[in-house]
Formats: sequence, structure tokens, C-alpha cells
Amino acid sequence: QVQLVESGGGLVQAGGSLRLSCAASGRIFSSYVMGWFRQAPGKEREFVSAISWSGGSTYYADSVEGRFIISRDNAKNTVYLQMNGLKPEDTAVYYCAAGRTLAAVTRQDLYPYWGQGTQVTVSS
Repeated sequence: QVQLVESGGGLVQAGGSLRLSCAASGRIFSSYVMGWFRQAPGKEREFVSAISWSGGSTYYADSVEGRFIISRDNAKNTVYLQMNGLKPEDTAVYYCAAGRTLAAVTRQDLYPYWGQGTQVTVSS
């Protein structure tokens, strides 16, 4: 079992930045692929970013490529999402998730563990 707790969400103006954190407890953190997903009001939850076990490989949705940076600190059992150049369309609840495979990082069903989410609101 892995427990995930996100933090760092909030209200920010367009063009601003936020850094989300996801703290993990339970089984060995470094054995999990970590992902970030988001769900905007009235929309389905979608993939944002993912990072491999060691942090050597990162993946991004086209919509955030070049603006968001995912990283992890296995010594602190934490994964981060640095969000720069925020846009109103980035407004959503952001979830971190833990999975076992890089085979299809965008597939939500491959992440068995999820956090409760943190709200990010970007005003125009």
C-alpha cells in the first residue's frame, strides 16, 4: 500500500507559478512510477506528467510541455510538479498517482494508488 498526500495548490494569477508536492508513505517510494493528473470542472480527469523510478525519464502532456516540470526526491519520498506560465485553462484539481510501469504512463488504470487532490485555480 502507498498513501499519497498532495499539497501546494492555491489561487494564482495567469502567468504565475505554483509548485505542487506529493508526499508518499508506505511501501518503497523509489519502486513506483509517479504521475500527475488533473480534472477540470465538467471534464474528465486527464494526464499531466509522469516520472520514472529514478527520475531519469519524464513525460508531459502537450498542453503543459515547456511550462511544467516534474521531479522527485526519493530520499524524501516526494514528487513535485513545478508549474510555470499558468493559464486559466490549467484550473483543475490536481492528483498524484503511483504506478508500477512506464508502458503507458497516460493510462489511469495503471496507477493503483491516488492522492485526494489539491485545487489549483488560475485567474485571468
